[in-house]
Amino acid sequence: MMKWLTGMALLCSIPAFAQQSCDVLIRNGRIVDGTGNSWFYGDVAVKEGKIIAVGKLAGYSAPKTIDAQKMIVAPGFIDVHGHVESGIFERPTADNYIYDGVTTIVTGNCGSSADDLQKFFGRVDSLHAGINIASLVGHNTVRAQVMHRDNRAPTPAEQQQMDSLVAKAMQDGAVGFSTGLIYIPGAFSKTDEVVELAKSAAQYNGVYASHIRNEENKVVDAVNEAINIGRSANMPVEISHFKVSGKANWGRSGEILGLVQQARKEGWDVTIDQYPYTASSTNLGVRLPDWALAGGQDSINVRLHNAATRAQIKKEMLEQLHSYKYKNYSYCVVANYPADTSFNGKSITDINKLMGRKGNAKHEAETIMDMVEKGGAQMVYHGMNEEDVRYIMQYPFCMVGADAGVPTPGKGMPHPRAYGTNARILGKYVREAKLIPLEEAIRRMTSLAAQKFQLKDRGLLREGMAADIVIFDDQTIDDKATFDVPHQYSTGMQYVLVNGQLELENGRHTGLRSGTPLYGPAKR
Repeated sequence: MMKWLTGMALLCSIPAFAQQSCDVLIRNGRIVDGTGNSWFYGDVAVKEGKIIAVGKLAGYSAPKTIDAQKMIVAPGFIDVHGHVESGIFERPTADNYIYDGVTTIVTGNCGSSADDLQKFFGRVDSLHAGINIASLVGHNTVRAQVMHRDNRAPTPAEQQQMDSLVAKAMQDGAVGFSTGLIYIPGAFSKTDEVVELAKSAAQYNGVYASHIRNEENKVVDAVNEAINIGRSANMPVEISHFKVSGKANWGRSGEILGLVQQARKEGWDVTIDQYPYTASSTNLGVRLPDWALAGGQDSINVRLHNAATRAQIKKEMLEQLHSYKYKNYSYCVVANYPADTSFNGKSITDINKLMGRKGNAKHEAETIMDMVEKGGAQMVYHGMNEEDVRYIMQYPFCMVGADAGVPTPGKGMPHPRAYGTNARILGKYVREAKLIPLEEAIRRMTSLAAQKFQLKDRGLLREGMAADIVIFDDQTIDDKATFDVPHQYSTGMQYVLVNGQLELENGRHTGLRSGTPLYGPAKR
């Protein structure tokens, strides 16, 4: 009898809810969990890099507690369109992404990836970057390894060699296959070549992500080509930085978005991504016809030094310009011109005047060719329309991709999207314009992206998921980077956790680097 009473006394001494410990406890936040559902008040507990509980967590304690009252708690943002192959090793903290709430990036876009993804992932793993990094395998990279910059179709042996390189990259952890069909050497490829390579990636459950062949006058044909490549290879399609460029094409966003909607109605997994600006950014060489860029720089210069060939290049340049309904090249602004950095931030029209040439398109075309001859430049092209940007942004299967790398502060005049893409959407388009609800914007930035690229433990605030978490003030979050002063971090982001570690605390970078490589489904 005494033993029974003693046992009862011991049981009664145990509290109703045993205290549970965790590493980080986020309290009192408005939780936007990434599903698109409405926010709710609650707490998030993090332990050993994972989320272990979400809700009203009265029985939890932690050495680090964050009071998120009046702030949004959301999954870390996933940028589906990046180019960090070199920049991440120069600035591994990736401050521009962290201050913008990005905890994961998909790199290897536009057909350009690391030559050897096994080595690349190994370097990323050793580096401990500030963000998680997944990668696509790039068509241009693979083609250049086998065919250099040749303007021709591959032989059967070369096609097989490229197929093998794509397959190996998928086994090394790529999440899919990307093309940049306006860039050399990808621009020289026919659709059937791309389909065969896409099939190699499809065997390993990869995604086809495409910078399509034309985003101007022939944009409908280019969107259809991307969709048909996905159909032929039986794989999901992601159309990169979805847009219409050139004044002649303003207002066509409904037309091209209709192609995506129709494909989805027919059962094809086609999605898009976008950056929230009316200007794009790429190299100066795209102003020249593709054929003029075959081979290396020496081959390009030979053509530019031949009077008859140079005249033909200029003729085609001006035909392209006029077809876009532009009178001159004032919409083309230099982001970085290594041959003369004093040109940075100036338009081609301005530079043409500085060189003492007449102010017309013919002389500006000469200026462009002279700059290409000296190695070319990274450019910002002010060629889009705000109404088209807004129309595309409202599409529910449109993700967010800055199309940026890791810039060096103070170097050049890069596109402000490298610093402020997510903050711009949340500040300008969600809070101010009320174009889309906050929960929907975050779904696009998180779970939709994770689902598309099969990042299985990211994109949601759920038990068992990786603890990539952002905490921000939705009333003050703002992009500060502009075209005139681009090197400015976004504001309003207060805390960023990457794999459970605080990389941003009270709005300041901690210097921690907690990112990891993220692999595709076929990783050996």
